[in-house]
Order: sequence, then C-alpha cells, then structure tokens
Amino acid sequence: MKSAPAPADESARLEALTGYNLLDSSPEDIYDDVTQLASEICRTPISLISLVDENRQWFKSKQRLASDETKREYSFCAHAILNPSEILIVPDAREDERFSDNPLTTGQPRVVFYAGVPLVNPEGYPLGTLCVIDNRPRTLTENQLLSLRALARLVNTHFELRKTKRELEDTQARLTVADSAASASTERLVRRLQPMAEVIQDNVERLVNQAPRPDQMDTLTALQRAGTALNEALTDIGLDRP
Repeated sequence: MKSAPAPADESARLEALTGYNLLDSSPEDIYDDVTQLASEICRTPISLISLVDENRQWFKSKQRLASDETKREYSFCAHAILNPSEILIVPDAREDERFSDNPLTTGQPRVVFYAGVPLVNPEGYPLGTLCVIDNRPRTLTENQLLSLRALARLVNTHFELRKTKRELEDTQARLTVADSAASASTERLVRRLQPMAEVIQDNVERLVNQAPRPDQMDTLTALQRAGTALNEALTDIGLDRP
C-alpha cells in the first residue's frame, strides 16, 4: 500500500478547509441528495462527499457506508486531491499497487472500483472529493463522468454559499453587539450630562432673575439658550434610545 503524500501547499489547504466549518458538522439534505444522485447515475452502491483533514478523511455525506471517517493513510481521496483538475479513476484497486493491500480494499467496505472528483475552492485548494465506490471492477461512461463533475461543481457552489451565509451571520452578530454597546455608552453619557446641564440652566436662570447688570445680559442670555438647547438635545437622545 502506498499512502498519498501531502500536497506541497498542505498547511494552506488545511487552513482553507477549516475556514468552511464543515468538519464534524451535522448532516444536510442538499449534500445527501447529491450523493444519492451520484450513486444512481453511476450505478454504484457507495458514494461520498469526503473531506481530507490532517489525519483522517471525514464524510460530510455518505450513501451505504457505516463509518463517518477513515484514516487518511488509507484514503483513496488523499490520492485524488494531488491532481485537483483530474478525476481519479481506479478501475480495480486489487490490481493497483497503491491500493491492492489497502485495508479498505482487503476488508470492509471492499473498495475495488473508485472514481473521485476533487472538490476545489475558488483559491484552488482541494478540500476533498465527491466519489463513487463499488466492490467490483467498473468503468464509467463519458456521460457518467460529466454528470459526476457537474455534481461536484454543485457541491463546491453550496460550500461557498454555506460559508458566505455563516460569515454574514457572524457579521450581523458583531454589529448587534456593537450597536448594543453604543446604546449603553450613549445612555451612560446622557445620565451623566443631564444633571450637569440642569444645574447649569438653573444657575443661569437664577442669575437672570437677580437683576444682572446690562453688560452681563448678552452673556447670560447666550448661556441660557445654550443650556436649554443642551437639555433638549439630551432629552431627544434619551427618547431615541430603544
């Protein structure tokens, strides 16, 4: 058995994979629909959406397979991601030196035929594959291969939509927290300034009522207007708060 080497850009690839928040996520109907359709089109009992993590391959969706993951060293998909632009086709794993003594071939689930389309993100990193598996030697027609590629593109699109939706939700949550913090800061500011503004206005009113000199009236009138305007502004701010 020959385990697949890590791609040259493995660190960046793993970082990209983590960014999709797919690993160990709950099943989703859209991906199960894709794997079911892949099995029906290719006439294979097993089909998978496999994500190649650091030490394992984990299945986002699976048809007729019990386990949720396998070791990466046994992974056919780890070989497939080495050539992101090509479909890896293994007609008979028993005759292929890379897989002939692989535990997934010699034992369950008896992988004999394998065809995997790499799932590649917009930055060019292969995250895993959409693959179909049979326990007997097989080939696929040109139409089946075209359909498998089309389904892989659909998976790629949904990966991007899923990621974008999560990012928008995170942004909205941050904006909500920021808005709440701004409202709290405004409320604290109003509570501090309103008593001060009321004291200033009261003092100005008292001075006006004490018959100030004519040369003081312009200044007192200006202060009186400023105090009234400040009080009105603070009241408006308080009314605008939810």
